[in-house]
Amino acid sequence: MTDVKKPRRKVGIPTRKASGESSKIKKTPLKKALVKKAKDKALVKKKAAIDPKRYFEAVGRRKKSVARVRLFTCRPFEDSKGKININGKFYTDFFSIFEFQQIVADPLKKMKSLNRFEATVKVKGGGSRGQAEAIRHGLARTLVEFNPDFSKKLKRAGFLTRDPRRKERKKPGLKKARRAPQWSKR
Repeated sequence: MTDVKKPRRKVGIPTRKASGESSKIKKTPLKKALVKKAKDKALVKKKAAIDPKRYFEAVGRRKKSVARVRLFTCRPFEDSKGKININGKFYTDFFSIFEFQQIVADPLKKMKSLNRFEATVKVKGGGSRGQAEAIRHGLARTLVEFNPDFSKKLKRAGFLTRDPRRKERKKPGLKKARRAPQWSKR
């Protein structure tokens, strides 16, 4: 037979059987407090489910650019309606070229909700066009997170599709990805 150690019992504290308590567990003040705390947590979770989120977050990508987008819903009498901040600057200041400004605002214009939201974006990597298209991709994703019904319209416009095209790598023996060195017949 193997020796199995029995758990030690503190000396001087009678067990339930020894003290003659019934099999029903009486609720002590500590137990009541724990039960109340658990109920309070459940109520808080229910309220959190009902309350609207403070913001919606998504990541957009294009070429080497990555944009982290946070979309805030504006309150009816707020001054900052339709504000898109990119790396701490207003989007018209960040992108001086009008075409890139249009690309950034496209998803909000498509859903006719340019003044309904405020967005903050952190973008890095790539060039201007890649960054603008990454922001557009991220904004479209946050709009779908806010309201899944927007998905159909944004997908049809092509804003939710991640463009997989990237710079092709340089191959050995060639000057660039496909450009061969100049060849002369004689």
